[in-house]
Amino acid sequence: MKRPGDFKVVNHSVPRGDGVAKVTGRAIYTSDLELDGMAWAKVLRSPYAHARIVSIDVSAARRHPGVLDAITGADLDSLRPYYGHAMKDHPVLAIGKVRFIGEPVAVVVAEDDLSAHEALELIEVEYDELPAVMEVDTALAPSAPLIHDRTYSEGAFRGFKDGRQASGNVCQYVKVKWGNVEEGFAAAAHMVENEFHFPMAYAYAMEPYVAIADYSKKGLTVYSSAQHPFMVRHDLAEIFDLPLNAVRIIVPFVGGGYGSKSYTKIEPIPAVCSWRVGRPVKLQLSVEEAFLTTRGDDARVRIRTACDAEGRFLARQATIHLNTGAYAENSPLVCAKAANRIVGPYLIPNVDIDCYAVYTNTVPASSYRGFGSTQVTFPAESQNEELAEKLGCDPLQFRLKNLAQRGETIYPGLRPIDADVPGDLRQIASILGEWGPLPAGRGRSIACSASDAGSHPVTSAMIHVYSDDSVSVLSGATEMGQGSHTILAQIAAEEMGVPLSKVRLVGSDTAITPFERSTGASRTTTLMGRAVLEACREAIAQLKTMAADALSVPEVELAEESGGLRHGDTRFSWGEIIEKYFRHKDTSIIGRAYLRQVGDLKLMPPFWEIGAVGVEISVDEETGKIKLERLVTVGDVGLAINPAAAEGQDLGAATMGIGVGLFEELIYDGQQLTNGTMLEYRIPRFSDLAGDIHLSLAQNQDGTGPYGAKGGGEGSLNPIPACLANALYRATGARVRRLPLTPERVWRALQDKSSHENLEIRMGG
Repeated sequence: MKRPGDFKVVNHSVPRGDGVAKVTGRAIYTSDLELDGMAWAKVLRSPYAHARIVSIDVSAARRHPGVLDAITGADLDSLRPYYGHAMKDHPVLAIGKVRFIGEPVAVVVAEDDLSAHEALELIEVEYDELPAVMEVDTALAPSAPLIHDRTYSEGAFRGFKDGRQASGNVCQYVKVKWGNVEEGFAAAAHMVENEFHFPMAYAYAMEPYVAIADYSKKGLTVYSSAQHPFMVRHDLAEIFDLPLNAVRIIVPFVGGGYGSKSYTKIEPIPAVCSWRVGRPVKLQLSVEEAFLTTRGDDARVRIRTACDAEGRFLARQATIHLNTGAYAENSPLVCAKAANRIVGPYLIPNVDIDCYAVYTNTVPASSYRGFGSTQVTFPAESQNEELAEKLGCDPLQFRLKNLAQRGETIYPGLRPIDADVPGDLRQIASILGEWGPLPAGRGRSIACSASDAGSHPVTSAMIHVYSDDSVSVLSGATEMGQGSHTILAQIAAEEMGVPLSKVRLVGSDTAITPFERSTGASRTTTLMGRAVLEACREAIAQLKTMAADALSVPEVELAEESGGLRHGDTRFSWGEIIEKYFRHKDTSIIGRAYLRQVGDLKLMPPFWEIGAVGVEISVDEETGKIKLERLVTVGDVGLAINPAAAEGQDLGAATMGIGVGLFEELIYDGQQLTNGTMLEYRIPRFSDLAGDIHLSLAQNQDGTGPYGAKGGGEGSLNPIPACLANALYRATGARVRRLPLTPERVWRALQDKSSHENLEIRMGG
């Protein structure tokens, strides 16, 4: 058997620059698919943020040429029309009232896309408008209108046990506490207290939401752009009261997700359409409709942090309010993770965190890359710099004094830190320092984060070994551009000792592939990769027993080597062993693995995902425009099974951090989302990236995954906004606590700083 360290990625890896197609063939997306007899669905959306539905008349739409049916929430009485993995509060179509502008109210099914679109104009809806609650403070006011005036049952996949659904417009409340913060603050030599604001952002995957549903007497088959097909299966099985084996979710390649395609999104709508019309139905959203489907939680964080005279942390207290929007989606878990992750990778003896996910009449919030960490790393790392300044201490040295070393516990009851975070930061500082002294108008900063990643370690995999020495890997993990299909195939090729060209990955089909809890939380390489490795080793154990039987020799006389076994001077490949055992051509065997929360996976999280970044920026003080000049990331991934993919994930995550740090923000004008379009929502362009980019990988083989690997792909996003804000302060002396750092916001901060300085000069004079 192999030991950690024996793995050599160069043996079987695809060349740098090659992608998934090397392993799996041409990429097919759900958007590309059309089924025989397929009809098209179009959704009518609410023009009101909060209103009772008095009546809906779809009779004219049903008479329109080409239309097969027009459906409303009232047509779903025979089903269980509410779903939600965390809380079952989301109706397939609005029932009784609407809760945000853009909520699906009715759906038209037609022979073609145009006929469905035309028929939407014929639907008449009468609304009784209600007071809208658009912001957290309004939602929390004692007299606030209730967005949900009934209670809901919890979903089957909440993702955490503690915390509770609160009353009124509070969707979820989570408390994290240890030590005694009041004693910590009383003993403090230095303390900072501020309020920070993180923007409402959209993940902007290149492929909008799309699903095709085919309901028949045999059951329901859905092709979807879902990240978590097994959880979508669960929701659809409950809606239609079907057994799990009657619901099949197939996920072709997904054109990006970043958390926005986690859990059930649009799949119930085409499913009920197909149930009604008896034909396959496709629902494909536009980008503008996708903006009205899911976003990330915006946040307000009130935080205070204290340290002693030597600069060691004494206490941190924070109140976090997340704007969750109209439905829970995954915000209850984002709430729990934000409360955990505001501690960072530091040793803080006294902690008291209150986190609230609050319903409002805005687009529902859910998973977003970074998953609560980005929202709280911005205030936490900003305050760390402010404390360092009060101490007169270099910010890097302040961090190094407080960072947990490998094996130390930052959160009682959770896995100790499994990374060398101080080493990561020293490496970044060394690289930034190589660029020499800073010219005027420039600033540098380093920041870090720690995320309890991996979700629940419930994963399974199968491997099929054939008599021609080819191998198939059956994995329920979704490929959405992160390259997991390539990496899982590499692991199988390495373990079985066969060329990568002989490995095929079969993925994301709930009727074929074994259960995988989810594709997210940076878990796939660590957990699914480990399951694939263990399935290979189980297959090898079977083959060894088979060889002993077929050759009539004791197992102890068989020596394992790459690609087969040796008995004396004779070598047998896996395929030869299989044929000798069955005495037949074209036979095969199956290896299996099941992971659960036991052994070295008993402690949560399965691994800590570390974010470690450094930036250098320049600031045009006349316009307030920030330019990213240099970017440094360290991906602490344990072992990079595919270095090119790992570096690409780090750069992609950092680019998303640049987006929310400098540009991205969904803006409401009253009840209306004003910039939910491709043209008006500003994301990073190639010209916004740094001229100098240095991507490093920390490969200490300190993870629970295959060969010591850990997940990556979110870490370098989380500290970027804080890093940019801190670099802005170092370049100009202006501290901005609201993201994004747009030119106007920075310019106003510079004007305020200048006015304050002039006032001090006049008063001093």
